[in-house]
Amino acid sequence: MAPPAGSLPPGNLKSLHGFSLSDLEAVRLVLRGDSVIDWHRLDFADLDEVDAFLRSNEFDPSNPGDLERLQAVKSEAIGYLRRQFHYPVPKPVEEASVRELLILASAKGHRQACACTILKAMHVIHHLEGRELLFVLPFSDQEVFRLVEEKVFRVIGQMLAHGLPVVEFVGGRKNRDSLFTKLLSKQDTIAAQVYDKLRFRIVTRSEADLLPVLEYLTKQLFPFNYVVPGQSSNNIVRLREVCEGNPHLAPMLAHMQVGLNDDVPNNDNKFSASNYRIIHVVVDMPVRLSDELLEAAPARASNLGRVGFVICEFQLVDQATDQANELGDASHDAYKARQKKAVMRRLHLGDREDRVSGHRLGGPKREG
Repeated sequence: MAPPAGSLPPGNLKSLHGFSLSDLEAVRLVLRGDSVIDWHRLDFADLDEVDAFLRSNEFDPSNPGDLERLQAVKSEAIGYLRRQFHYPVPKPVEEASVRELLILASAKGHRQACACTILKAMHVIHHLEGRELLFVLPFSDQEVFRLVEEKVFRVIGQMLAHGLPVVEFVGGRKNRDSLFTKLLSKQDTIAAQVYDKLRFRIVTRSEADLLPVLEYLTKQLFPFNYVVPGQSSNNIVRLREVCEGNPHLAPMLAHMQVGLNDDVPNNDNKFSASNYRIIHVVVDMPVRLSDELLEAAPARASNLGRVGFVICEFQLVDQATDQANELGDASHDAYKARQKKAVMRRLHLGDREDRVSGHRLGGPKREG
């Protein structure tokens, strides 16, 4: 796979005192699993923050081909808004570059609202075309997964090489039996989307390292705007409490968008123990395809760019919490045992019960 677009040296983690409002909003969205489509503004302070965001989306701001692709997506977004909604776009907004558009979306007034509207349409168009790009390429799932693994292992390897506070990293593909068991445990067995065919687990040195590591990942690995909405859970970090206790972050609370009060979504996995604690995030990871790979694409892929998307799961936990998670009911072995028991019961008995006789249909009489 090609190296990350315009990647910067990994450097050090930002401390909480170095977070910008844009950093804090990105972390909040990741923790909650919100959709960027529901935002009403961006918070980029300058072009350096804009360029970091573009790089996280696998665009190189210094690459003419990437800038051309961004302009093409912008033109398509404006055309869509005009065709479907007769949406008026002021000339200064229409003529702005995409970098300038991201700055406009972080300002105030009518142009800001217009810039946000265009960027939301661009977000969807680029995503759909990136999905289509991988669909038309002659690749197997395993080859696509390898692209993601190479990207993740490279970034985590850089973190380890630079002494960043990651004490354990585990990544891999869910095996076929685990996929069968997971689908059988879900009510929507046929339609269910399996988000963790690719899953990665990062253990930090301490709980205080979780937010800086998460912010780092949104810059170097997965952009906040492609977190899958509704699929995050977080019962470790209480973001409002962290902000209120930090003199640098506390003034930012008044400028945050909706959602900060409910920043600890419950883990809705019915097989997890009540004392199991984790940050769980599902992302549609942008991967940049090399010239060699794109040469195998059919002609209709020529207008789809060079960035594809692959869904994968990330788990973040600090070392002390990780150790506690392996005790008693919270352990992985106990989790799998509960899941397998439920699947076996479902396969054998279904979900039917004869309330009169006390018998399970198709199975033996219940004990006790």
